[in-house]
Amino acid sequence: MIEPLALTPYLFFTGKGGVGKTSIACATAISAAKNGKKVLLVSTDPASNLDDVLEMKVSQHPAQTAVAGLWALNLDPEEAARDYRESVVEPYRGVLPDEAIISMEEQLSGACTVEIAAFNMFCRLLDQADYREHYDHIVFDTAPTGHTLRLLSLPKAWTGFLGQNQHGTSCIGPLAGLEEQRQQYEHAVAAITDGDATMLFLVARPEESSLAEAYRASDELKELGLECQRLIINGVFTGGESDDAGASLKQRQAQALENMPQALKSVPLRIVPLLPVAPVGLEGLRLLADQLAYGSDLISALMEKAASQGQGHRNAPALKDILTGLKPVVSDLRKRENGIVLAMGKGGVGKTTVAAATALALFNQGHTVHLSTTDPAAHLEMALSGAETAGEGRLTVSRIDPELELKAYRQEVMDTVGAGMDEDERQLLAEDLASPCTEEIAIFRAFARVVDKVEEGFVVLDTAPTGHTLLLLDNTQSYHREVERSTGEVPKEVRQLLPRLRDPELTHVLVVTLAQATPVLEASRLQDDLRRAGIEPAWWVINQTWTGVPTEDPILKSLARAEIVWLAEVTENLAEKVTRIPWQVKEPKGLDLMQLL
Repeated sequence: MIEPLALTPYLFFTGKGGVGKTSIACATAISAAKNGKKVLLVSTDPASNLDDVLEMKVSQHPAQTAVAGLWALNLDPEEAARDYRESVVEPYRGVLPDEAIISMEEQLSGACTVEIAAFNMFCRLLDQADYREHYDHIVFDTAPTGHTLRLLSLPKAWTGFLGQNQHGTSCIGPLAGLEEQRQQYEHAVAAITDGDATMLFLVARPEESSLAEAYRASDELKELGLECQRLIINGVFTGGESDDAGASLKQRQAQALENMPQALKSVPLRIVPLLPVAPVGLEGLRLLADQLAYGSDLISALMEKAASQGQGHRNAPALKDILTGLKPVVSDLRKRENGIVLAMGKGGVGKTTVAAATALALFNQGHTVHLSTTDPAAHLEMALSGAETAGEGRLTVSRIDPELELKAYRQEVMDTVGAGMDEDERQLLAEDLASPCTEEIAIFRAFARVVDKVEEGFVVLDTAPTGHTLLLLDNTQSYHREVERSTGEVPKEVRQLLPRLRDPELTHVLVVTLAQATPVLEASRLQDDLRRAGIEPAWWVINQTWTGVPTEDPILKSLARAEIVWLAEVTENLAEKVTRIPWQVKEPKGLDLMQLL
């Protein structure tokens, strides 16, 4: 139970897109305000729907909401990153060649820059006295990642030596000019890691992959000192078992909860039921706040609200024209001798299942197929469930292990570039190699080796480098720096990778999403990112829709109606070619993956 009076001054809600952390963060803030506290609600989510949830315009300045004692603030980390990037690059405009400026801008376009820019905003809120004195609680929708905290804990990065270092990667570089903010950063990190000041809420769904992500986040952040954690499992189905869909969903969720990592079971837990409608608007959020604090009958109240507002009477626009299943995708591929298929999307949308099903379908058509993943949780093996053993050598499976690839790459750089350095230089280089961008580079090289198997047939990959990574390594200066890090030249498969991925006859990107707000918005940004790198997605796959699932359960039927607006958004505004995959009563594992066609 989340009792408002037991809350710490700083509350962070973290979780993958689509798990419901914004609604839960808002409801927690409202609950605290109802108990007489002054609360500031802050969102730093690039796909923030705080305006819709609170039914008001939320800007970058605290605004009083319709709830007494509650203010809201919407900070855009992408905009902050642009400002931050410009502050780093601007002094060099007109001094360095245009090509060098473009290279710097691209180097500062990745996740590290966004994380540091977002953390700057956190720091201001955590460190400024007027915020601390005016509010009893500051509730953050999204929290600093372990990557951010590791970046800020690298001691040599603050010495100023990095500004003269020519060997380091780009993502630590911006910190070289931030010595004057060191004290503010140290205060912020101290506050975040103080269990009396900060509480971290891990928000997850009752699904194996979501709980695995929550476990990794919990473990990583505990190692960095964030010990005061709570787990919220959102979307637990409490409906009946009157039909196959309801019974199957209930059984799957129960199994996922039973099998969740043991370490998570020791984290204080709160269950939130699967809701028939999103708790949008103050009335819905108040109901959710009561559910969190007192376990009220939220579902019945929301069903009544939906009925009174006539929810679900809107017709699905051109829904009959949306293709169903993966068969149209595979039909596009079957006449080709080889190709690269990339299933891309945020965690929890089902891209592993889509990749595995596509690989099996191509194999059944007589193709040689290599299926691979960069998923550290090895979900690919769970999806195949032994189906690969029927491959007769024409279906092979591998996994790019990020940890092993990163370890090997770091060692290679230390043995080559670091060989002629003094101890201080080697220590800084080691810190440099601890950055998230180094992991991108290491995985990129392994990814290129797998893609090179396209000469033998089809290569199907679950996840791929982002457009930022591809552009960074496509830049001549970045390549040159990368060559300096190793003893040899850039491998052939690395040189060929980007031209291969840009060839629409060879590469087919499947953007996988759910028919929900956050996954669709994040998929749209992914598509923009790929287009920036010269890669055009071939298909959008809207996965696990309740639309088209035969069920009489009122909760599931209401969820199907809520999907209409997002199905329309994808088909009418975002994608050239779209197909949807209805939620499967029989879980798609092993040979049962073929039911997705």
